[in-house]
Amino acid sequence: MKAHIIADLKGGQELETTLYGEELLRDPFLNKGSAFTEAEREEFGLKGLLPYNASTPEEQEERTYSNFLEKSAPIQKYIFLAGLQDRNETLFYRMLLNHITEMVPVIYTPTVGEACQKYSHIFRRAHGLYLAYPDMDAIPDILNKWQRDVSVIVVTDGQRILGLGDLGAGGMGIPVGKLSLYTVCAGIHPQKCLPILLDVGTNNEDLLKDPLYIGWKHARLSGTEYDKFIERFVQGVKARWPNAILQWEDFSKDNASRLLDKYKNTLPSFNDDIQGTAAVSVAGIIRGLKVTGRKIADEKIVILGAGSAATGIARLLTVYMKKSGIPEKEAKEKIWLIDTKGLVHQGRKDLSEDKAMFAQSLKHLGAVKLDPEKPILLEAVVPAVGATILIGTSGQPGVFGEALVRSMAIYCDRPMIFPLSNPTSKSEAVPADILEWTEGKALVATGSPFQPVLIQGKKIPIGQCNNAFIFPGVGLGLAVTKAKFVPEEVFLAAAETLAVFDKRLPGFEDSLFPNLEHVREISRLIAEHVGREIIRLGLNREPLTLQSLPDAVRSSMWEPVYPKLKLRPA
Repeated sequence: MKAHIIADLKGGQELETTLYGEELLRDPFLNKGSAFTEAEREEFGLKGLLPYNASTPEEQEERTYSNFLEKSAPIQKYIFLAGLQDRNETLFYRMLLNHITEMVPVIYTPTVGEACQKYSHIFRRAHGLYLAYPDMDAIPDILNKWQRDVSVIVVTDGQRILGLGDLGAGGMGIPVGKLSLYTVCAGIHPQKCLPILLDVGTNNEDLLKDPLYIGWKHARLSGTEYDKFIERFVQGVKARWPNAILQWEDFSKDNASRLLDKYKNTLPSFNDDIQGTAAVSVAGIIRGLKVTGRKIADEKIVILGAGSAATGIARLLTVYMKKSGIPEKEAKEKIWLIDTKGLVHQGRKDLSEDKAMFAQSLKHLGAVKLDPEKPILLEAVVPAVGATILIGTSGQPGVFGEALVRSMAIYCDRPMIFPLSNPTSKSEAVPADILEWTEGKALVATGSPFQPVLIQGKKIPIGQCNNAFIFPGVGLGLAVTKAKFVPEEVFLAAAETLAVFDKRLPGFEDSLFPNLEHVREISRLIAEHVGREIIRLGLNREPLTLQSLPDAVRSSMWEPVYPKLKLRPA
């Protein structure tokens, strides 16, 4: 049994372990591979189990990175990095941190989408816990078998993976990827992270017919049985890890907001698709206002897609506008949601509770000359309301067409246009097209990474509206304070912190978002601001003060440095 692993929060400390010889090499956290020193090889019985020459960590990383570069297709790179994580976590995170801009799109969006689609065919080693409906009664026992202390859990049921739909057990790639970002971006110890898949079946016929599919081959559960399973899971987590932060991820629009609202006061939890997306989007808007010199009171915001991400953005925008002195009713009138049936307005009888909160009044429609008696589509709404900000969360590639974008540029000198749908294939528009159609004047941010665009002799960087700027820092702040619950205020605090972060790499000065190279500093600052909100609201279990919080955050951030190992007698 290994000992004192979690004590190594900063990296490089001395750890005791009883693991010896081959067992030590098989442990992904303690394994150093070719970087075991001569003394360690002698002490732990590793002579002959490794090549003779011991590598420095720098030499080992150089060798591994060169192997990474030999992989051509993104999915090959993903498989290579997944294998590295399986055998040597410290080297995996060290290399990821040193090549973060290059590798985050591989371990997460957009490549993780393809990995989830092919998960059953590229599966090599289990990560985290797979809780299947047939084992519902055993959930408490399964959770108790996980011997580590846990700070952050990311859970999915695989029903709405990015813009790709129901991928069943393949959805596990999302929690695994998200938690890798928690570690590399915010320094949350990898041993304190737990990915969980709730396997309630799938309605994806291709998966059900696939003989290699690793999940429960059954039609996806819904209704009462689904809710009983979720309740069993939540109560099991609450009993096993009462202080852990639970992040809901990629649940369907029918369940995402509903589950968040139901359990937000049961245990500290949030939904990154709703609240993280909202925070990073609002951060982009605040930054855009700073660039243009405009005020939020003058903006007209159109959001295509009225699911949980869109309504989350609308809710946080309302909070921001209220803080800016705009009455709630007036704030909501500035936000126009469009779903598959057209504009969301009060004359429709098919609206969910979330959509109804932002339904435009018939009087307001009349004021902008829109007819509620027929579907009111995007092409009609944008010019009618004079949209200055256009956000896409629809998963409809190319729907922000040339005529629509050009119409915005007529009455708005610098429109903000955010095609946010992931992966890249689902993006509502390509940045190069948006900038061409607006003569380079649009402020563009995307959900997936895009290369800078050369237009009129100027290279324009494309900021990525990446949740990785938000959720790791939020999670770190919540974990350090041991928050009782997760109030909405922390997401506005995170958005404002990101928006005022001014550091940019050369050539990216005009980007709405910073570079991923700065993400650890951003995460630390967000964690501090989130922690302040938790302490201010009296929601902290950890006895921290505003003065002691910064040191507590810094000391909680793990660095990927090999620990000094000492053999502990069995």
